[in-house]
Amino acid sequence: MTVAVLSISRPLNLITKQKRWPHPKITCSSITTQSQSAKQHLLNLISDQDRGLKTQKDPEKRDAIVKAIDAMAILGSDTVTTGDSLSATWRLLWTTEKEQLFIIEKAYLFGTQAGDVLQVIDVEKKTLNNVITFPPDGVFFVRSSIEIASSQRVNFKFTSAVLRGKTWEIPLPPFGQGWFETLYLDDEIRVVKDVREDYLVVERAPYNWKE
Repeated sequence: MTVAVLSISRPLNLITKQKRWPHPKITCSSITTQSQSAKQHLLNLISDQDRGLKTQKDPEKRDAIVKAIDAMAILGSDTVTTGDSLSATWRLLWTTEKEQLFIIEKAYLFGTQAGDVLQVIDVEKKTLNNVITFPPDGVFFVRSSIEIASSQRVNFKFTSAVLRGKTWEIPLPPFGQGWFETLYLDDEIRVVKDVREDYLVVERAPYNWKE
């Protein structure tokens, strides 16, 4: 009987005396470092892609960029990206949106070239303008109304479109609605995915665009 007690008690003593290692601490600085590293990796990938024109012909590059975007989405998953900080003039760095890329690529057919491509968002006024500029005086923009749907999703509905030159303007009818999610947002960039599974990477422009 004594042997049985000893054989049970020894492993119990061993268990109670096992050293417990503390869990690693996740600090704000480590998260910030990780975010900066992931962001820089994404920006490096898109830096030579001519706003996405070159990516259309390079599926491997596209996959690498989307993978980098997915990493940014994980880092931003618990953040609110539909608050006041969403309001800004955002300038296109890279996209998979075929319509925008078509206009950028074919602008020369109209004797011009595309300048800055912008998203102008005002959360308080519930407005969104998608803008393609054609320096020095041309611009095509689509007006939309927006509604905040969640911490990262915004619903939008096109309300009108305008093609404008220096001395003329052609109104166009509205054509569609949908949503976009800002997967990552900081003081410099936004990373976006929309209802059509297109992607967008934009930076805060150094100016505010107005009609």
